[in-house]
This record gives sequence, C-alpha cells and structure tokens, in this order.
Amino acid sequence: METIRTKVCVVGGGPAGVMHGLLLARAGVEVVVLEKHADFFRDFRGDTIHPSTLELMHELGVLEDFLKLPHQETPTIDARFGDYVATVADFSHLGTQCKFIAMMPQWDFLNFIADFGKRYSTFDLRMETEATGVIEEKGKVVGVKAKTPKGDVEIRADLVVAADGRHSTVRDVTGFEAEELGAPMDVLWFRLPHKDDDPRTTTFFFEAGQIVILLDRGDYWQVAYIIPKGGLDAMKAEGMEAFFRTLTHIAPFLADRTGELKSWDDIKLLSVQVDRLKKWHKAGLLLIGDAAHAMSPIGGVGVNMAVQDAVAAANILTEPLRGGDLSEEDLAAVQARREFPVRVTQKMQVMVQNHVISPLLKQDEALKPPLPVRLAAAFPPLRRLPAQIIGVGVRPEHIEMAEDPAALAAPKKKVTRKVAKKPVKKAAPKAA
Repeated sequence: METIRTKVCVVGGGPAGVMHGLLLARAGVEVVVLEKHADFFRDFRGDTIHPSTLELMHELGVLEDFLKLPHQETPTIDARFGDYVATVADFSHLGTQCKFIAMMPQWDFLNFIADFGKRYSTFDLRMETEATGVIEEKGKVVGVKAKTPKGDVEIRADLVVAADGRHSTVRDVTGFEAEELGAPMDVLWFRLPHKDDDPRTTTFFFEAGQIVILLDRGDYWQVAYIIPKGGLDAMKAEGMEAFFRTLTHIAPFLADRTGELKSWDDIKLLSVQVDRLKKWHKAGLLLIGDAAHAMSPIGGVGVNMAVQDAVAAANILTEPLRGGDLSEEDLAAVQARREFPVRVTQKMQVMVQNHVISPLLKQDEALKPPLPVRLAAAFPPLRRLPAQIIGVGVRPEHIEMAEDPAALAAPKKKVTRKVAKKPVKKAAPKAA
C-alpha cells in the first residue's frame, strides 16, 4: 500500500475542501486534497456565488479573472404573488466589491480554485481518490485510508479536515452526533430553456399550495419546485401532465417548453435536511462545511457558508500547523468562531420553513402578499436587510494569512534542443 505523508489531508473536493486546501497551501502548509470523482462536473449543485465569496476572490487578487468565467449577475430578487410583483432583496447597496450574486456552475468555480492552487508546490489535489476510513492511533486521528483506481493508499497527516458533504464518510466512521433540525419540504430541480422575451431576473413565485423559484442562467432557467417532504411519489402517481399543469399555472410563460422534460429522470430530487454537529472536532480531525452543518436551500447560502468555514479554519490553524504545535484547542477555536453564524442562519432558515413555506404548501386559497413583502415594495431601503443577510451573512470571514513566496511552484523550464538544419526541398505547386 502506498503511503503519503503531508501536513494536512482534506477529504472532499467541494467548495469548503478546495478553498481550505488552497488557503493553507498559499500560506506554505503542505496539503493533500482528496476528491473521489474524476472531475468536478456534477449537475444540480449549488451554483450561487454570493458577494461574500466574490469579496474573497478580490482579497486573493483574482476577482477580475474569476468574473471572466461565464456567469449571470443577479442584483435583485423578486417575489410574485399572483399578479403582484415586488423586489424583496437589493444587493446594490452592499459594501462589497460585487453588488450581485453570480450564478455560475459549481464545476467552473471549483476548477478555478483548483487551478489557482496549482501555483503552489504545497498543493496536491488527488482526483479519483475516495476516503474509506480514518487512521487512529492512541485516540488521535493521524491519517486517512483511501482507494484509487490504482489501489489503496494511506495519507498520514498532522490534521485531517473532513469537508466531504452532508453524507460525509469521515463523519459516519468517526461517530459524530448530529442535531436534526428538520425540514418540511423537498426540492425538485430541473432545467428549461430561457427565451429572449422571458424575464431577466431571479424570481420566487407563490401560489396557493405552490412555490417555484426561477434562477436566470442565461440560456436556460434553473427551476426549483418546492414540494412537501416525501411528496414525490404522490406526484409521480398523478403523472407528468398533472405536474406540467401545476407548473404552468404559476409560471404560464413556461408552457411552451415543458416538453423538454421527457420523464421523471430529467428531474432531480433534493432531499432537504438541516442539521449540525454538537462537536465539530476530535484530536487530529476537524469537520467543516456540510459535513459539520447541512444547510437548508433557503437563501442559497450553503456554498458560501462552507467557504466561510474554510477561510476561518485557515486563519486559525495556519500558524499552529507551521509551528508544529497544533492542539485540539485550536480546532475548538474554529467551531467557536463559526458555530454562531451557522446557528443564527439555520434558525432563520427553520423559521422560514416552518412559518412561511409549510403553511403556503398547505394553503388552498388565493395568496395575498405578506406584510414584509408589501413593506419592501413601499420602502426600498427595507430591501437592504435581506440582501445583507443573504449576500454577506452573519460574521463574514476575510483572508488574514499572507502568501508564502516559498510555496510558489517553480515555473516549468522549456527544454530547447539544437537540431542540425537539413536542406529543405520546395514542394511542387498544387494543381488549381
């Protein structure tokens, strides 16, 4: 079995894992990041890059290059109740470099961060390397067991960071206890073509018993259709035509393109869960992102919360890792830093789930816009508060560690060879 030795092993090549690996490597800490797939190309993942994450791109000095990637900019969010439409969040007043949400495929975001990481000799991203367990000695996690197409491998490390999502293997094998906060809904995700005369804004549609979110992705709509928890089987029993009727009742302009959905296989079920670990760490191991706290899709903040975890962990752990004196108290400091914003955000999400979404899904009478929506329509400054909560969040993180010039990978030298010149024969002219 191959054995690899490194300072930090990050399990999971999602936003939290790749960003954390990049920041540590940039600061001169040796990192191996494990991603079980051969690439980052996975559909129906979080594609919202919020102003807080764009601010981090600015702090890294790569924002201009990042925004050259294909994306759509969402400066406002609208809510529609029947014929009543109101802007409920306006990002134009945020104190950030970018005053919009960037809608970008997550694989583009991850590829960009991974390519940035390759600038550093201390960054080692290993694709098709799936963690299967941890190595423990004397009550401390000292590494990870993994499998690759070429065989099993052990990665020995001073610290293992589990960023492998809400279905975390590391979380399962180490027996961490999660507190379930519950969710009354699931989400159906699918795509429909975007036509030139369609609206150009992200909009939440509310009707009696129905909630649909349309995310403008340029040439297509990313559609989120909210259903009661466990309600997909009942929908399938009624058939796709019944589903199309309910969808086009709330968004009539989609009626001419529902035929793009050939079967239920074209629709992805996101089973919503909201939970958080009571403890995010043990000796030699730290969990961050969805592995530590699964977020509700409300506000689309999951990616950005995971990235904020990655930044906070790098800020706190870089010096102890460099000095070789990392302790569990340092890992506890990461949880202490990030647990408050996670708790506050999840509390707001659960409140919306229980007091807005769940009643709306059960309602069978025509909806009237609630008072907060009407107030936001009447008093534009009120739109700034939801924009701040969604776009920046509670206690945003900033990059504190400086780049270590010694970590920069040496540029590859071009090998030039002198070749003796041979007489060149002139080719015969081609026939006309």
